[in-house]
Amino acid sequence: MVYEGIYKDRGSKFLSFAESIANEEEAKTRINWYKKKYHDARHVCYAYRLGPNLFRAKDDGEPHGTAGAPILRTIDAKGLDNILVVVVRYFGGTLLGTGGLMVAYREATKDALNKWV
Repeated sequence: MVYEGIYKDRGSKFLSFAESIANEEEAKTRINWYKKKYHDARHVCYAYRLGPNLFRAKDDGEPHGTAGAPILRTIDAKGLDNILVVVVRYFGGTLLGTGGLMVAYREATKDALNKWV
């Protein structure tokens, strides 16, 4: 099951998707699926956690640390494991700055995860 969330700020739209994953191969397959489905989006950022020592986070062209890290921190704050969160950004024409991006990716992730737990 995929849990969906959304966050909007100054014209940008952040669509979030949270789902359980069994292994890294499955995570990569699902990430590629989202990239193909949302090929028209500006950024397809993600984070996943598989146990205490296996995790990945990707900013996908956003400034370093403004997308993948906030997604991963939100996953960890909920204490979740074997989970992938993908956040798709449609740029709205206004730059949000690093702080605004971090808030947007965190809040989009929270919206999907709040439906999970």
